[in-house]
Amino acid sequence: MKTIEHQKTFEEPGYLKKIFTGTGDFIYFTSRFFKEVLKPPYFLKETIRQCFQIGYKSLPLVAVTAFIIGLVLTLQSRPSLVQFGAESLLPGMISVSIIREIGPVITAIICAGKIGSAIGAELGSMRVTEQIEAMEVSAINPYKYLVVTRVLATTCMIPLLIVFTDAIGLYGSYTAMNIHSDIGLQRFFSEALNHLGFATGIIGCYKGYNAKGGTESVGRAANAAVVSASLAIFVIDMIVVQITDFL
Repeated sequence: MKTIEHQKTFEEPGYLKKIFTGTGDFIYFTSRFFKEVLKPPYFLKETIRQCFQIGYKSLPLVAVTAFIIGLVLTLQSRPSLVQFGAESLLPGMISVSIIREIGPVITAIICAGKIGSAIGAELGSMRVTEQIEAMEVSAINPYKYLVVTRVLATTCMIPLLIVFTDAIGLYGSYTAMNIHSDIGLQRFFSEALNHLGFATGIIGCYKGYNAKGGTESVGRAANAAVVSASLAIFVIDMIVVQITDFL
């Protein structure tokens, strides 16, 4: 019975209408950002505060995750290379893996979970408690103050977090290499470097800014922000990989 009910839900015209309406709303919401970001006032102080909240406060989680990834990836890859006498290729292989793929994707996923959910919950709470409507009555542009500042902060800080992730991940790999062999830090990075989310912010803001219902909608907004941002990250990563391979 449950399977039939789900099938009917997908076949209902209203379901497709909801998908297309939601997609259109999101496109309008995103396009509004590019229009609002160029107009004063710019709320620079709030943007800097959001950069601190998003960037600095995410460093411990990103650092621990990156170090473990570099350590585990090296320990798992080393035995296979040792069998073929290619242990010297390990720093180059790890650096390419971390810098080109693992570092950016893992950082973006962490930010989608931590930052995206926080933004969705914060703006969702403000929506259901009518704080956003109160800002409109006070002649303050809530989209400009709440959405633009947060999207600018995520757009600026997540790339910096990715660079930090890459560096810590490579240091974790260096640590794992020295468990089995003695290799200098300068030599490791020399061999490694020779082989060389707008999405999170806008999705988190969209889900929270458009939350409807009571307080339970805040949780739904936070959850939807994480799921949607994570899916968008994988889709964007797939597209970027295809484009770079083509070029």
